[in-house]
Amino acid sequence: MTSTAILDPADAPVPAYGSGALSDLLPALAKGLGIPDAPETGLVLAPADRVCVFLVDGLGWEQLRAHPAEAPFLNSLLGSSLGGSGRPMTAGFPATTATSLASLGTGLPPGNHGLAGYMVRIPGERRLMNQLRWQPHISPRTWQPHAPVFRLAERAGVATFQVSSPKFEFTPLTEVALSGGSFLGRLPGEERMDLAAECLASADRTLVYTYYSELDGMGHRYGVDSDAWRGQLMAVDRLAQRLAEQLPPRSALYVTADHGMLDIAAGDRVDVDEDAELRSGLLLLGGEGRARHLYAHPGAEADLLAVWRERLGDRMWIAERDQAIAAGWFGPVVEDRVYGRIGDVVAAAVADMAVIATRREPGESAMVGLHGSMTRAEQLVPLLEARR
Repeated sequence: MTSTAILDPADAPVPAYGSGALSDLLPALAKGLGIPDAPETGLVLAPADRVCVFLVDGLGWEQLRAHPAEAPFLNSLLGSSLGGSGRPMTAGFPATTATSLASLGTGLPPGNHGLAGYMVRIPGERRLMNQLRWQPHISPRTWQPHAPVFRLAERAGVATFQVSSPKFEFTPLTEVALSGGSFLGRLPGEERMDLAAECLASADRTLVYTYYSELDGMGHRYGVDSDAWRGQLMAVDRLAQRLAEQLPPRSALYVTADHGMLDIAAGDRVDVDEDAELRSGLLLLGGEGRARHLYAHPGAEADLLAVWRERLGDRMWIAERDQAIAAGWFGPVVEDRVYGRIGDVVAAAVADMAVIATRREPGESAMVGLHGSMTRAEQLVPLLEARR
């Protein structure tokens, strides 16, 4: 038993669903564009006839503020964040790409759209689904039936575009989260920025989404304390400035992210595949290193919760499923079809540590930079604004 007090899951800083989470962004923009039927939100942003959302994968608020020399343009916009309040948004839980892109695209928290983690259980089955890679394949519209806001925009007569890497055009994740309007694939970042600006100017009312993934890739591979990551941040800063300088009249650009990131040292990793005690009663290990869904063998739920709290409860918020739902970790509501996807036990890291699985997850276990939990480094993301 650890000598340090067990952390209370009720003390976890729940994302600002309904007022300042990533899921609130498109609903707020939809109001300004006159798009009906979008989800409700308390977030208010000044309207614009032409709106572009530039999502930079892995661009956390804390990491951006710590690197003013590498990102002078983006840092100059910090005061504009979240409607001019100078504050960040929250990504949502778990703070991971599949979950966050679904939150952004549908305008709904994870408890509604259902992409409640990197890997979650397929209800009624003894296997996991990787929701980023969409493996095994499940009908996208069955797994996530809510219409993305981009589809609502298209129906409302708003010229709608996604400008991204061609490899994302036909993915199930794009279908369930970002579909609607025209998908325009471009590889070089500079071409994406130029094309996004052209799309913005192409009609009286436009909604454009563009995306950049390479910063996140460098963070995972080398860490956010690496020269490779800092080099990518410099590239992102140049791209954002390039786009901002091409904004047509009556337009607004929002630069945001799906999560932040932090580096986890090798000595701060707990390997479930080498720890029989943590595997006791464990049927499936879902989620990722800093946000775990634990699925128990039938009847072993209480024992699994007790063991994980005893071993790791001083470094992680560890809650049973209903406790995490009641605390609002996944949003105000968890739909019935989503309930079984959430772990019998949910474990979210507080300390700089991770729970890895070197045999079943060799690639993920080797990553330097990680994310997923509700700490400031992972949850806080910018909502920087430039207008013309």
